[in-house]
Amino acid sequence: MRPFLTARWQDLLLVTWPVPDALLQPHLPAGLELDRHEGQALVSLVAFDFTDTRVLGVPWPGYTRFPELNLRFYVREGGRRGVCFLREYVPSRLVAGLARVLYNEPYRAVPYRREAGAHVLEVGRRRHRIGWRAQGPLCTPPEDSLAHFLKEHAWGFGQTRGGTLQRYEVRHPVWRTWEQVEPQLDVDLGLLYGEKWAVLQDAPPLSVIAAEGSAIRVFPAGRT
Repeated sequence: MRPFLTARWQDLLLVTWPVPDALLQPHLPAGLELDRHEGQALVSLVAFDFTDTRVLGVPWPGYTRFPELNLRFYVREGGRRGVCFLREYVPSRLVAGLARVLYNEPYRAVPYRREAGAHVLEVGRRRHRIGWRAQGPLCTPPEDSLAHFLKEHAWGFGQTRGGTLQRYEVRHPVWRTWEQVEPQLDVDLGLLYGEKWAVLQDAPPLSVIAAEGSAIRVFPAGRT
């Protein structure tokens, strides 16, 4: 099958917190269950860059390189492990519109730029900044590690507008991570993702990972 989208996802930051099931159940599509790590449901704030983006092999001028910020949680459908998105931010209305129309993904276009090694976006009349510094050698975390659990997923899940479970496959090689990461977060999670997520604002993260990224391929959505 020909991929719908190809790109590079690179320079990824994943900041992860444990959360109670009650926060996620309203967003869990029928047919899926929460994918837990050591019994705990998790959410991750993920910042990264799209580069060399092509739709059906075609690079659209002006839309091949852009940043994204999302909040995601971890799910499974039998043996398929994947993620669901609570909201995804990009700077382009066209990119956000295509993602909503084709995949019914919760994309939103906002003023958003890369600035001095950080992601900077304007939401809720506030400037949010996500920066980090990665140091040390790159390594491949073992398959039984938390880092592997968080960064290696072959499936994205969502729902059609009619409520039908929808899945799409994402293929990429296993990502390497840096040994040390210093996050620099100046964000209001309640403004970005809704008031109930403000509980994470002052909570220490369970994990902070910086990954190198790679070329990726996204295949067309399939429905149950």
